[in-house]
Amino acid sequence: MARRKKEPRSVHRENIVSAASVLFMEKGIAATSMDDIAKAAGYSKATLYVYFENKEEIVGILVLNSMKKLYDHISAALVQQEATKARYDLICRGLVQYQEEFPFYFRMVLDKINIDFENNDYLPEEKETYRIGEEINEKIKYFLRSGMEKGDLRDNLEIMPAIFNFWGMLSGIIQLAANKEEYIRKSMGLSKKQFLEYGFSLVYASIVRRDACEEQKINVDAVSGATNSSIVIKKAVDHALGGD
Repeated sequence: MARRKKEPRSVHRENIVSAASVLFMEKGIAATSMDDIAKAAGYSKATLYVYFENKEEIVGILVLNSMKKLYDHISAALVQQEATKARYDLICRGLVQYQEEFPFYFRMVLDKINIDFENNDYLPEEKETYRIGEEINEKIKYFLRSGMEKGDLRDNLEIMPAIFNFWGMLSGIIQLAANKEEYIRKSMGLSKKQFLEYGFSLVYASIVRRDACEEQKINVDAVSGATNSSIVIKKAVDHALGGD
């Protein structure tokens, strides 16, 4: 314990947050108590409260960390490519990688975040989370406007509704693929990767300019080495949904 007292406050907070993150993944946030967190982190409950006022503060830090990681993934995708479709593919790939590496964080990003900062009843982490969320929106806005200016994306997109639908559809597809991977394989005969590729193609088709759609699709198939996989996936999904 003497050694621990000499460590910076930030180290203690990180130890506690790390232990809490594991517990939240295993038991859920509601079922995890401050006693549980203290025990897992190797602190007394009294010491735990020296570093955190309550469980909500710990959750707030985890949400903030998740938003920072998400921002990094999206930013990297936009920096690495110039072509609209290539950027889109990297955004999708980055989100999948993010969900697979940090499934708990990915779910937290989808939860409600505080946007009311008119009074003082909020955690500093909540305001920072909101700020980073707005920066993520700006990144997606840049992607959409850049694609529109290049003539790759529809010129009648309403930016803010498009951003929220874009994020909602992609995150929903990714979370569904993670939750229902076995069902998708058995009922549709699709791997998780195939299901994601088809879902991502549907989302892109909703924002791409109609006259540019086929040309861009052919280019993507050539780059990815795909042949007729999109046709196979479409038939399987249509069959599973009761289509022709």
